[in-house]
Order: sequence, then structure tokens, then C-alpha cells
Amino acid sequence: MAQLKQNERTDDETSVDIEFLLGLSGEEDDKRETYRIGDLAREFGVTLRTLRFYEDRGLLSPQRRGTTRLYSRQDRARLRLVLLAKTLGFSLTEARQLIDIYHQPDGQRKQLEVALERFEDQRLILEEQKREIEESINAMDVSLGVVRRRLAEISSD
Repeated sequence: MAQLKQNERTDDETSVDIEFLLGLSGEEDDKRETYRIGDLAREFGVTLRTLRFYEDRGLLSPQRRGTTRLYSRQDRARLRLVLLAKTLGFSLTEARQLIDIYHQPDGQRKQLEVALERFEDQRLILEEQKREIEESINAMDVSLGVVRRRLAEISSD
């Protein structure tokens, strides 16, 4: 079974394997018809609580066999898309809207067209947020310098 990999960054943070979420990782998809909650949690690196939360939000619809949740291949694909949308900075509501387009007439093409448009818009939003964060970091660096100098002045008196 494919494992959602956490790529190591040089700054000691982890990032999601975007190629896995996009289905580009070269790993053959699991061909089972059903998956248990623990299977999906391990594969996608999420908690059981996360999967139950997505179920409560109507993003996943597992069948029940007693107390066991059985997720379909469609649920697995939807989970992949939810995690992709989350990685790209979309809300769960926006993720659901993108996913639901697939069930419309000519859904696959329409879904890709809408995804392209929304991804381009989201990229602009993220670039602006990045610019604002960089400005905040620069302001913080200046502020830290001033505070350190003042503290040094007070300490040397």
C-alpha cells in the first residue's frame, strides 16, 4: 500500500508529498474495494479523529459493518482530494465544492477546469500572504534589533 510520505525540509519542518496526493508518485494504486479506517489513516498520515471529522462533514461516506467503518475506493479518492485541497490552502468547504463538481455532466473535465481556475486564484492569494509574512518578519527583525540594543544600553549603565 502506498504511504503518504512526509518530505523533510532543510528547516526541520515536514511537508506533504504533493506528488503522492496528485497521484504522480509512480506507486501503483491499491486496488482493494474497501479500506478500514486504520488503513487510510496510515496510508495518508492522518489520525482516526481526522477521518471521523471528514465523515461528520460529509466529505467521506463509509459504510458500516457493525462498529467497523468501511471506506470505498471513492472515499479514498475523495480523501486524497481533500488533503490536496488542504495542502494548497483551501477550506474544507472549497474542497467539497471542487469534489462535488465531478458528479455533474462532463464532470471530470469541468472539475479540472474549475480546479485550474481556483488553483491560479489561490496561488495569487498565497503569494500575497507570503509577501505580508515577509514584511512582518522584516519588521520583527528590526524590532528585535531595537529591543536588544536598548536592553544592552540599560545593562551597560
